[in-house]
Amino acid sequence: MTNSADKKQKKRVVVSYKNLSAELREEVKKKYPNGYTDNMIRIDKGPGDFFYAIVLETEDTSYLIKVDVKVDDREIDDDKDFFGDEDEIKENDEMMEAEMEEMEDPD
Repeated sequence: MTNSADKKQKKRVVVSYKNLSAELREEVKKKYPNGYTDNMIRIDKGPGDFFYAIVLETEDTSYLIKVDVKVDDREIDDDKDFFGDEDEIKENDEMMEAEMEEMEDPD
């Protein structure tokens, strides 16, 4: 019979993905074969200071692996940059209307 005092506690390690050994990188690939984006957790270190990480458990160690995340925090200053200018939008709308009319009246 085993009790919790007999269990060996796992070592806990925080490490950057780029500093992982090739063996541990392979373990990450096995655990997250489709990528780990949906499994990332945000770790808050203090006001405005945080990092993203994934978890990897081995037999004797629990790894918290820091992963680099690129966040697109740019703001689009002008809707025109995103949607095109007003003339382009009007021209596209007119083309779509003409196509719809042709579909309704094929004569």
